[in-house]
Amino acid sequence: MKNILVLGGTGFVGSHVCEKLVQQGWSVTVPTRRLSNAQRVQLLPGLTVLQMDVHDPHALTQAVAGHDAVVNLVAILHGNAAAFDKAHVVLPQKLVKACHAAGVNRVVHVSALGANDQRPGTAPSEYLRSKGRGEAALLHPGDAASALHVSVLRPSVIFGAEDRFLNTFARLQALFPVMPLACAHARFQPVWVQDVATAVVRLLERDGDVMHRQNVPRILEACGPQVYTLAELVRLAAELSGVNEGRGRPIIPLPNWLGRIQAGLMELSLGEPLMSRDNLDSMQVDNVASGQVPGLQALDITPSALVPIADDYLKRNQADYGLSGLRKRAH
Repeated sequence: MKNILVLGGTGFVGSHVCEKLVQQGWSVTVPTRRLSNAQRVQLLPGLTVLQMDVHDPHALTQAVAGHDAVVNLVAILHGNAAAFDKAHVVLPQKLVKACHAAGVNRVVHVSALGANDQRPGTAPSEYLRSKGRGEAALLHPGDAASALHVSVLRPSVIFGAEDRFLNTFARLQALFPVMPLACAHARFQPVWVQDVATAVVRLLERDGDVMHRQNVPRILEACGPQVYTLAELVRLAAELSGVNEGRGRPIIPLPNWLGRIQAGLMELSLGEPLMSRDNLDSMQVDNVASGQVPGLQALDITPSALVPIADDYLKRNQADYGLSGLRKRAH
């Protein structure tokens, strides 16, 4: 039986990864700062929830010990430079040291499309720059951890039933009469969360030495089969969720200067903002496959189309769906 430590296992992607790992019969450990965050995974058979701070180097080394591999899914979408650095750069650096100290040599790291481990400073946003520096920390750790076998997966925007992407667009259009939209022409290649989780598991199934001999790439891009603009995705969310009888709301593309003002105001809101100025910076480059790095097909995964899957879960979120909808219409 393989023992896998999953950092970030309580999140959207992490919970799907954990489900697939336990289905394989593997033993999974998920660290979390608060046990309440692990409700989605704590009842999975063969999974242990460990209350700890993954940013504590000593605790991280203890957690890594005794495992065959580590999956790192820890990431944030919003924050200042220090927050991005802590989550995306310093933690991978600590993970390298922890793996070296614990004698663990296999890591699968989920990064982001647009990150660049060779030239991280060329990315347009702090999010992408920090993601690139984090990749570099794992892929080029120096002689002290030269035996570390790392696979990096770079997904485009990830969709699925619990996503904060299409679901958010659908909710916003249900609330507001118009959709002022910054970066309306930004391009994405959405990938299904289940395909990303399958890719992580398949990378773990392949031993690092075997992957090296078979020339399996160290970096892969995870993208769906179709490219959409942001405006097209917003319209699609409305259509599939039935907003305004499937017509959605009028989309008003915002010029960059006005979009930055909008995002700056959103940053002042309590909790996690819907959009930040750094998000807009990220969208200055297309979030689509580069063609220079292998994709999911290298792992024998055929990427799933967005529409049939999103149509299912966005319809299920409607008030008129299922039994509740029948009861509502009966009155």
